[in-house]
Amino acid sequence: MMYNRRKSREVRIAGIAIGGENPIAVQSMLCTDSHDAAACIAQTRALENAGCDIVRLAVPDLAAAKTFAAMKEAGIRVPLVADIHFDYKIALEAAACGADKIRINPGNIGADERVKAVVDVCREKHIPIRIGVNSGSLEKNILAKYGAPTAEALAESAMYHVSLLEKFDFTDIVISIKASTVGQMIRANRILAERCDYPLHLGVTEAGTAHIGTIKSAAGIGSLLCDGIGDTIRVSLTADPVQEVIEAHNILRALELEQNGINVVSCPTCGRTQIPLISMVEQFESRMGELPKDKRLRVAMMGCVVNGPGEAREADIGIAGGKDEAVLFRHGEIIRKIPADQAVDVLIEEIKKL
Repeated sequence: MMYNRRKSREVRIAGIAIGGENPIAVQSMLCTDSHDAAACIAQTRALENAGCDIVRLAVPDLAAAKTFAAMKEAGIRVPLVADIHFDYKIALEAAACGADKIRINPGNIGADERVKAVVDVCREKHIPIRIGVNSGSLEKNILAKYGAPTAEALAESAMYHVSLLEKFDFTDIVISIKASTVGQMIRANRILAERCDYPLHLGVTEAGTAHIGTIKSAAGIGSLLCDGIGDTIRVSLTADPVQEVIEAHNILRALELEQNGINVVSCPTCGRTQIPLISMVEQFESRMGELPKDKRLRVAMMGCVVNGPGEAREADIGIAGGKDEAVLFRHGEIIRKIPADQAVDVLIEEIKKL
């Protein structure tokens, strides 16, 4: 599925390019102690294995910046983002220690010479800067102008920070506007998308637990991606960061924006269903790790043969249930019947042959 994607400029973060026609990149953030290099390395590798494209690390002080050097020395290849607030010296240290991207708001670090110092080192080392705005970080004058952290206020704040970088001819910029209110996050990003061509990082901040947070993120991120807006995403959850990556990929897969991966289509079951479809789908999903990751397929698992193959005609391969049996089909054409208790095994083996 291709949406009419917003034309954004391309920004390179080490080996990953975002914006332009590049795939939507998935991000997450470490929740380990930023001073504990071993813990940061272990969690980063877990995120890489889950399919994370970009990893962010909070850098509260100069000592934590040195963790980037340790991570690079350990062979971490995924691009690393330094998350910094207020202190420009930490940004300089993080850049010196190997950070691939700096997240800092230039309006929060003081005088022009401090902004220029960060810009100069980022330009020299080809490090992009991510501007991050949320409802709790608005400037007093902008908040007073709008009376509340409205979508318009968030967009204006983002463009204010952009202007501070553009003043020094720095345009290697990524922008993120986040809000805990889904509708506000959507409106703010739509406004911003009209005002600039910088790549946009999408996310619903403080979204909550894995369950409700994923629902909010799917609604907010998914709505914007359907508009063609968004170049990189994070599903922010009060959960293991690996879960963030899994759910981000699930959102992209649901919108058919993943370059590779299995998109499972399954029916909700009804009185015609004569096979244990719910447990079969759960079994299949638990075994998806056995399948090649370089395939892009739509796999259908349907409860009955009355509508199954027809409704799932767009699927590359699938099964539909009968009485204690199932049929295997490709693009709506039935291939053969199989025992119901062997259906998942057969389906997985057939997918491997494709």
